[in-house]
Amino acid sequence: MAESSTKDRLLAATLTVVAEQGIAKASARTIAAEAGVNQALVFYHFGSIDDLLVAACEHGARQRVEANREAIAEVASLPELVTVARRLHETERAAGHVALLGQLLAGAPSHGPLAAAVATGLGLWIAEVESVLGRLLADTAIADLVDVTGLARAVAASFVGLELYDGVDAAGASSALTALEQLAGLAAVLADLGPLEARAVRRHLRRASTTTAR
Repeated sequence: MAESSTKDRLLAATLTVVAEQGIAKASARTIAAEAGVNQALVFYHFGSIDDLLVAACEHGARQRVEANREAIAEVASLPELVTVARRLHETERAAGHVALLGQLLAGAPSHGPLAAAVATGLGLWIAEVESVLGRLLADTAIADLVDVTGLARAVAASFVGLELYDGVDAAGASSALTALEQLAGLAAVLADLGPLEARAVRRHLRRASTTTAR
């Protein structure tokens, strides 16, 4: 068996075990059994279970981002971005990736460097969203009022929260996504304002921002 093939099988097996059995069950024995290899290969290739979890987390995040990059890149409006997010939510949940994310977030505090790996994985999603938002908001009436990086993080955090919330209240999560679609529609209207209206809106928002800062 080629070394790369063995490593890939262990990475895939780790993600499967965490998603289906929980991070507490992610032992060398369980993962090796899922991969169909000797458990000594876990330590040969990755050194420790925590290092394997880190590698699997980053590997899985790259896979999911690459699988969805084209759909995200083709987004042509803010409402469409939320529509794509809703579709991704449904497909990711059906594939077990929502359960996986929940386990990784739950296990991160007790598995050393896993927290940084989860943050890195989420950072890959944030970078994709930031690229889209930057493109959609460029040269619009509200371009200079929006912290695109901060907004991308807020979108990603909202999506993560809705992914987890869906497990206990699917109807509530769906309602929240609908509300986000409405907000995106409102933002799209503001972005398309003419010069005079845009200046008035910017003045109002700046005053509101100053008041809030106090």
